This record gives sequence, C-alpha cells and structure tokens, in this order.
Amino acid sequence: MTQSLPGRRPLREGPSTEDRRLPDVVIGAGPYGLSIAAHLRAAGLAVRVFGEVMGSWRHAMATGMFLKSTPNAVDLSVPEPGGRLADFLRVHGEPRLTELTPIPCDVFVRYGQWFQKRYVGEVEPARVAAVERAESGAGCTVRLDDGQEFAARAVVVATGLNGLAHIPEELRRLVPDGPGVHAPVSHTSQHVDLSRYAGRCVAVVGGGQSALESASLLHEAGARTQVLVREADLLWGATPEPARAWPYRLVRPTSPLGAGWILAGVCGAPGGVRRLPPAARLLLFRRALRPSGGWWLRDRVEGVVPVRTSCRVVGAETAGSIVRLDLAGPGGARESVTADHVLAATGYRLDLGAVPFLSPDVRGALRLVRGSKAPHLSASFESTVPGLYFAGSLSAPMFGPMMRFVAGAEFAATRIAHHLARRTAPR
Repeated sequence: MTQSLPGRRPLREGPSTEDRRLPDVVIGAGPYGLSIAAHLRAAGLAVRVFGEVMGSWRHAMATGMFLKSTPNAVDLSVPEPGGRLADFLRVHGEPRLTELTPIPCDVFVRYGQWFQKRYVGEVEPARVAAVERAESGAGCTVRLDDGQEFAARAVVVATGLNGLAHIPEELRRLVPDGPGVHAPVSHTSQHVDLSRYAGRCVAVVGGGQSALESASLLHEAGARTQVLVREADLLWGATPEPARAWPYRLVRPTSPLGAGWILAGVCGAPGGVRRLPPAARLLLFRRALRPSGGWWLRDRVEGVVPVRTSCRVVGAETAGSIVRLDLAGPGGARESVTADHVLAATGYRLDLGAVPFLSPDVRGALRLVRGSKAPHLSASFESTVPGLYFAGSLSAPMFGPMMRFVAGAEFAATRIAHHLARRTAPR
C-alpha cells in the first residue's frame, strides 16, 4: 500500500517488481532534494530522503537576507498543481509577491518546510556516512552514521553547496585550523548573525550578491565595513519591468537568470547545453553570469558602504587581533588595508573531493567533466556509476548555469524521476 501524505491525493500504485522493493535514496533536503523526492513519490516509487529540511538556507544565510531571484524563479517542483510559492502564500494568507518584491529568506525556508510536509513526507536526519557500489553491480550500498547499512536501487546526490565554500589561498593561510566566525577569516556561508561584528572593522572580499548584501547588513548592524572587489566596477541587476512592450521583450527576452538571449537559451534548453562541446559548456558555466548585486540592494550599498574596485588580495598577515591585507591595483600599484575580521564572499568551487560520503571505489569510477572536478552526467543526470545521480550545482558544468539556482529544480526532478520510473516499468 502506498503512503498518503497530508493535503494531497494518495500516491498511485506502481508495478510490483523485485527491483522496486529497494528504495531510491535522495541525499539532501533543499530545493533540489525536495523536488526530486516529490517527483519520485508521485511516480509511486519508494523513497528515503536524508538531510535537514532547507538546512543550508537556514544555517548559511545571514538573518535579514533576501533571495536575489524573482518569485517566478524559486518554485519547487511537484507534478501536480498547488506546490508553488504563490500557493504557499495564498494558503497561509500572506501577501502576494511580485517581481518588484524581494523574497525574504525566512519566507522561502518556511515555503520549503511546507512543501516537504505536503509532498515529500519523512526526511530522515541521519547523516549518510558512505555510498558504495553494490556487490551485485546494480545500485548502491548506503551506510549511515549510526551504523545502519542498506541497499538502494539508486542514489541522488542533491547536497547543494555544502562543503564547497571557496577561500583563496592568500586568506586560507591565515586560518590553518579552518575559517570561522571567531577566526580572523570566515566565509559568508558560515554566518547567520552578522551583528556579532558591531563596532568592529570588517573587510568583505568579493563583488557578488553575497558580498554586497553581507556588507550592507554589517554596516546596518554597526560594523565599519569596506568591500574589496577585483572587477573594475560593480554590476547591478536591472529593475524588473513586468509590463515591457513586446519589441523590448524580443530584443532582450527574460529568463529566471535575467534578460538576454544567452540566458534565455541556457534556461530554456538545459538539455541542449549538455550537447554542446565541452569547451563551450565550460565557457557558459564560467562566463554566462558575472558576479552582481540585486537591483533592490543598490541603494543600500552605493554611497553608503566604501567599495574599492580593481583590487586583488595578494598577501595577508595577522598582527595580534588585526589582519593586514596587501592589495594589488591597476598598473601594479600596491597598498595595504587593515581590519579586525575578513569576510570572504568568494563563492564556491565544484569539487567531488568535497563530497565526503563517496567511497574511494565510487570516486575512481566517476568520469569528470573536462576542465572541472564535477561529474560527467547522462541526459538523465546519471553519472558513470550506474544508479548514482547528481543534481543541483554539481550538475551545472553539464547542464548550464541554471542548475546553480532553484529554477533548475523542475528540469532535474522531471528528468531523474522519469528515468527511474522507466527502469521499474513492467516489460
């Protein structure tokens, strides 16, 4: 008998086969993990989901932050009506959000938790300690941190950016025991409350949304803040124009990632991106989106928080509790700045080596995308280890930059669920 979840119709019965008795495992309970699990359950498949519901969004986003994406680009996916962000807001009697309404992170977290209860069901908090290839050659063996071990028909890795935070070597040397909120250097993903730095001098390194919004929050909390940016200028998103005339929509079509034909293309056809030559895919992944700040953030930064552009950190050292950063500017000019703390808003690096639960045997069997440390994937997101799938950011070098954002969850969930459902269909 299939499980019936609160607030939705019972899941349909699927074929009864020996293979089907093994669960499909989803590791991660963020937007991708929840969407994939919802599609698998709707297909009548047995699913076990491991992780903390919206964990990264709860613990790696500072209080007061907003999503950079617009409301039409943050819906989780389920193959039936009623699971959109707008549906959540309507059910709870909350105001409708428009393109001109930045989405508070806490609203998005509550939406994900509601989606999980309505469409996914149980999410197990146990940590996955190891994923190994099954001795039979089909599926995987999963071991949990409590010692439990079981066979899985398939494993979907949807762990988001966990463990992938990047700190440049010049700054990493200052924290041999690792970055942290009490160390001289931290990464933006380590913060929930930036008010701890009130009254202190903080240098924010980076020029994207995370850097600029963190700098604004630090300033508003009473910190003396400056931003150090490699680029010659800051890039800001354009204010949405919902009622643009059709000639403008034709010249610069909109997409979940912004306006323009390139972004519209990679969002409209992620499967087509996968068929591009490897060099073209990698170029899209690295260049399609420059670091930028949300349009709604501009007034909170420009003329408010000091920003140094065209500067690169080339050296760093500590003297007591003070950090000194050596900067290289245009034409080789050098200068130094000091701070009580350095906040690295330096993004993430995709690296399968940072996924701790993959066994050496699995790692050795994974083919990588040329020029990266991300897995090569089939059109159904399956890796070269049969039964092992990757979704979210780790799939972006194959399917394009949309996989770095919530907007890619529907494409990934649909492809993966369709593939796994076909594998269990009676012959």
